[in-house]
Amino acid sequence: MLRFLSPASDPTLFTAPLFIERCPAGFPSPAADYTEDELDLNDYCIRHPASTFFVRAIGDSMKDMGLQSGDLMVVDKAEKPQQGDIVIAETDGEFTVKRLQLKPRIALIPMNPAYPTLYPEELQIFGVVTTFIHKTRGND
Repeated sequence: MLRFLSPASDPTLFTAPLFIERCPAGFPSPAADYTEDELDLNDYCIRHPASTFFVRAIGDSMKDMGLQSGDLMVVDKAEKPQQGDIVIAETDGEFTVKRLQLKPRIALIPMNPAYPTLYPEELQIFGVVTTFIHKTRGND
């Protein structure tokens, strides 16, 4: 069962420094001591606040794209689903998160070869996953 959560209607503004230097995922580089700007995650992750909700992922059908069980997904109902988008969809009375294929045939594609591609007769898309948040430490 999915639990849908809405963003706060009047979130407290919290910003953190955004450093101008990028951090290489390969070889280390000396860090700079100056910042580019302040980053508000509400602005960064949420484009349409009135149509945005959060959903926790469960299972491993999307693991090859980096979405792990327990990750938090930011879902926007105002975004028009496009080819290749990650979507929250209902098919056969069940909710699922999959990559949307529109051509040559509508399909919901898992990002784990252990799961089959779904070719739904009826499909309702609840929203486009715009961001997912993966904690590297701690629970929830």
